Amino acid sequence: MTTELFYLLLTAILASALWIPYIVGINSTEFVGQDESFTRPPDHRNMLPWIHRAFRAHQNLLEQFIPFAVIVLIGHSLAVSTAITQWCAILFFVLRLLHAAGMISGIAKFPLRPTIFTAGWIVTLVYAWQVLAHAK
Repeated sequence: MTTELFYLLLTAILASALWIPYIVGINSTEFVGQDESFTRPPDHRNMLPWIHRAFRAHQNLLEQFIPFAVIVLIGHSLAVSTAITQWCAILFFVLRLLHAAGMISGIAKFPLRPTIFTAGWIVTLVYAWQVLAHAK
Protein backbone atom coordinates (compact mmCIF):
# COMPACT_ATOMS: atom_id res chain seq x y z
CA MET A 1 0.00 0.00 0.00
CA THR A 2 1.36 3.41 -0.92
CA THR A 3 1.83 6.13 1.67
CA GLU A 4 -0.92 8.13 -0.01
CA LEU A 5 -3.44 5.29 0.19
CA PHE A 6 -2.45 4.46 3.77
CA TYR A 7 -3.15 7.99 4.98
CA LEU A 8 -6.29 8.18 2.88
CA LEU A 9 -7.42 5.00 4.66
CA LEU A 10 -6.67 6.56 8.07
CA THR A 11 -8.62 9.66 7.09
CA ALA A 12 -11.54 7.50 5.95
CA ILE A 13 -11.49 5.71 9.30
CA LEU A 14 -11.53 9.09 11.07
CA ALA A 15 -14.46 10.22 8.90
CA SER A 16 -16.33 6.99 9.55
CA ALA A 17 -15.93 7.39 13.32
CA LEU A 18 -16.41 11.13 13.75
CA TRP A 19 -20.20 10.84 14.00
CA ILE A 20 -19.78 9.03 17.34
CA PRO A 21 -19.16 12.07 19.60
CA TYR A 22 -22.21 13.80 18.14
CA ILE A 23 -24.48 10.78 18.65
CA VAL A 24 -23.16 10.22 22.18
CA GLY A 25 -23.90 13.86 22.97
CA ILE A 26 -27.37 13.76 21.45
CA ASN A 27 -28.31 10.57 23.27
CA SER A 28 -26.88 11.56 26.65
CA THR A 29 -28.46 15.01 26.86
CA GLU A 30 -32.07 16.06 27.32
CA PHE A 31 -33.17 18.96 25.18
CA VAL A 32 -35.98 21.38 25.84
CA GLY A 33 -38.89 20.56 23.56
CA GLN A 34 -37.48 17.22 22.40
CA ASP A 35 -40.22 14.79 21.48
CA GLU A 36 -40.18 11.34 23.03
CA SER A 37 -40.14 9.55 19.68
CA PHE A 38 -36.95 11.36 18.65
CA THR A 39 -38.23 11.74 15.11
CA ARG A 40 -35.67 14.42 14.42
CA PRO A 41 -32.54 15.70 16.13
CA PRO A 42 -32.92 18.76 18.32
CA ASP A 43 -32.28 22.25 17.05
CA HIS A 44 -28.53 22.88 17.07
CA ARG A 45 -29.10 26.13 18.96
CA ASN A 46 -30.41 24.07 21.90
CA MET A 47 -27.41 21.73 22.02
CA LEU A 48 -24.49 21.96 24.36
CA PRO A 49 -21.66 23.71 22.50
CA TRP A 50 -19.45 20.61 22.30
CA ILE A 51 -22.26 18.58 20.73
CA HIS A 52 -22.83 21.19 18.05
CA ARG A 53 -19.07 21.43 17.45
CA ALA A 54 -18.90 17.62 17.10
CA PHE A 55 -21.57 17.80 14.40
CA ARG A 56 -19.68 20.57 12.59
CA ALA A 57 -16.35 18.73 12.91
CA HIS A 58 -17.85 15.75 11.09
CA GLN A 59 -19.38 17.97 8.42
CA ASN A 60 -16.11 19.89 7.96
CA LEU A 61 -14.17 16.65 7.50
CA LEU A 62 -16.63 15.36 4.91
CA GLU A 63 -16.44 18.68 3.03
CA GLN A 64 -12.70 18.25 2.54
CA PHE A 65 -12.40 14.48 2.51
CA ILE A 66 -14.43 13.81 -0.62
CA PRO A 67 -12.41 16.05 -2.98
CA PHE A 68 -9.14 14.93 -1.39
CA ALA A 69 -10.05 11.26 -1.73
CA VAL A 70 -11.01 11.68 -5.40
CA ILE A 71 -7.71 13.42 -6.14
CA VAL A 72 -5.69 10.75 -4.29
CA LEU A 73 -7.50 7.95 -6.13
CA ILE A 74 -7.04 9.62 -9.51
CA GLY A 75 -3.37 10.11 -8.71
CA HIS A 76 -3.06 6.47 -7.70
CA SER A 77 -4.77 5.29 -10.89
CA LEU A 78 -2.32 7.38 -12.91
CA ALA A 79 0.65 6.07 -10.88
CA VAL A 80 1.49 9.53 -9.54
CA SER A 81 3.42 9.26 -6.31
CA THR A 82 6.02 11.84 -5.35
CA ALA A 83 7.54 13.00 -2.09
CA ILE A 84 5.11 15.91 -2.26
CA THR A 85 2.01 13.69 -2.68
CA GLN A 86 3.21 11.52 0.20
CA TRP A 87 3.68 14.52 2.49
CA CYS A 88 0.34 15.96 1.37
CA ALA A 89 -1.43 12.74 2.38
CA ILE A 90 0.30 12.73 5.78
CA LEU A 91 -0.37 16.42 6.36
CA PHE A 92 -4.00 16.14 5.33
CA PHE A 93 -4.62 13.38 7.87
CA VAL A 94 -2.78 15.20 10.65
CA LEU A 95 -4.57 18.48 9.90
CA ARG A 96 -7.99 16.78 9.88
CA LEU A 97 -7.21 15.00 13.15
CA LEU A 98 -6.09 18.27 14.77
CA HIS A 99 -9.13 20.09 13.38
CA ALA A 100 -11.56 17.50 14.75
CA ALA A 101 -9.93 17.29 18.18
CA GLY A 102 -9.56 21.05 18.44
CA MET A 103 -13.09 21.74 17.29
CA ILE A 104 -14.85 19.20 19.51
CA SER A 105 -12.82 20.17 22.58
CA GLY A 106 -13.26 23.86 21.89
CA ILE A 107 -9.51 24.47 22.10
CA ALA A 108 -9.11 25.45 18.45
CA LYS A 109 -10.84 28.81 18.27
CA PHE A 110 -10.55 31.58 15.71
CA PRO A 111 -8.10 31.99 13.98
CA LEU A 112 -6.61 28.53 14.59
CA ARG A 113 -9.57 26.40 13.45
CA PRO A 114 -10.14 28.16 10.10
CA THR A 115 -6.37 28.21 9.56
CA ILE A 116 -6.24 24.42 9.94
CA PHE A 117 -9.22 24.05 7.59
CA THR A 118 -7.58 26.34 5.02
CA ALA A 119 -4.30 24.44 5.31
CA GLY A 120 -6.20 21.24 4.45
CA TRP A 121 -7.62 22.95 1.37
CA ILE A 122 -4.15 24.12 0.32
CA VAL A 123 -2.75 20.59 0.79
CA THR A 124 -5.54 19.31 -1.46
CA LEU A 125 -4.66 21.86 -4.15
CA VAL A 126 -0.95 21.02 -3.93
CA TYR A 127 -1.77 17.31 -4.30
CA ALA A 128 -3.98 18.05 -7.32
CA TRP A 129 -1.18 20.12 -8.85
CA GLN A 130 1.17 17.14 -8.45
CA VAL A 131 -1.33 14.82 -10.13
CA LEU A 132 -1.81 17.23 -13.02
CA ALA A 133 1.92 17.88 -13.40
CA HIS A 134 2.97 14.21 -13.30
CA ALA A 135 0.09 12.45 -15.03
CA LYS A 136 1.32 10.19 -17.80
